[in-house]
Amino acid sequence: SYQDEEEQVGSFPKDFGYGDFEHESDGSRVSDDKPRILLMGLRRSGKSSIQKVVFHKMSPNETLFLESTNKIVKDDINNNSFVQFQIWDFPGQIDFFDPTFDSDMIFGGCGALVFVIDAQDDYVEALTKLNQTVTKAYKVNPRIKFEVFIHKVDGVSDDFKMESQRDIHSRATDDLIDAGLEGVHLNFHLTSIYDHSIFEAFSKVVQKLIPQLAALENLLNLFIHNSGIEKAFLFDVVSKIYIATDATPVDMQSYELCCDMIDVVIDLSCIYGSRDNPDVPAFDNQSSSIIKMNNSTVLYLREVNKFLALVCIIREESFSRQGVIDYNFLCFREAITQVFELRFKHQKLETIEQESDNLEDLRDFDRGDVISSMKRFQD
Repeated sequence: SYQDEEEQVGSFPKDFGYGDFEHESDGSRVSDDKPRILLMGLRRSGKSSIQKVVFHKMSPNETLFLESTNKIVKDDINNNSFVQFQIWDFPGQIDFFDPTFDSDMIFGGCGALVFVIDAQDDYVEALTKLNQTVTKAYKVNPRIKFEVFIHKVDGVSDDFKMESQRDIHSRATDDLIDAGLEGVHLNFHLTSIYDHSIFEAFSKVVQKLIPQLAALENLLNLFIHNSGIEKAFLFDVVSKIYIATDATPVDMQSYELCCDMIDVVIDLSCIYGSRDNPDVPAFDNQSSSIIKMNNSTVLYLREVNKFLALVCIIREESFSRQGVIDYNFLCFREAITQVFELRFKHQKLETIEQESDNLEDLRDFDRGDVISSMKRFQD
């Protein structure tokens, strides 16, 4: 049975959630065709808590009162931009060998399978379940991305984290080799709902489901190169997962600062931004923020569209050229709009023709197209 998640929960403003995007119409929404992310694992491993914290702004402390999942919970994440998928939260006691379990239906449209392992518990049984799950899913759909969240690592030491990850990685890989699945690749993430690690891990999962990721990364690389920016993230402001970043390595501390900045901007906007007209969204095309740090660094946030924000880390001396940065940002936002329109056209085409070949042109939005759409950049 399936249970749809329709209400916002937690302390985050209830009127600030996923809704219709500007291009969206009833004819272009095809929920069943969106990629699925399956959340699986043993009972009490933390699957539902992850879903509530990341996508519904539930406080980590509130998850202590969540009841154990006893049915498949389907959650539709849709803003008709780049974050479009369904999350299916599976109960831990699900039996893959039950005749009523439809493997083709469950795994057929799956883009990524996230298996959650409780790092604070004995994970021998979890590894057995992981092997059964991957084996079953891979036979149905070899294109699935397999992600393993080694979860609840907030209560253990750094040495224990590393040792657990090495042990789980080694055992899981050996089990797959024994099952004749040497070609299956598992990605491992150390996660906790009490810090930003779960958002960072889910960012990596979602990015693999975005066909336009290479185009977005190229746009960001061109933007920071021409603007003297140290680091830039393209955030989904509702969930605080970043759907793209530039080629420079991601520093966890920088990512946490950017996440905290989004919280500050949204909270203040919801309190003060729409005071005169409650019907006007708090986060709009005029939203921006500048935070100067005590280490000669500036955090700069600009709204890209209703659901996306660009957050940049800039050296203070480079920010003296804010006019150039703002001009380049407008070029960047225009290029993002072109990518949106391209995606929207292909979604419409898919709805009418229902042919998978129509996605090829979308994936061909390569560096050449990006450079041509960003040719007005100034150094």
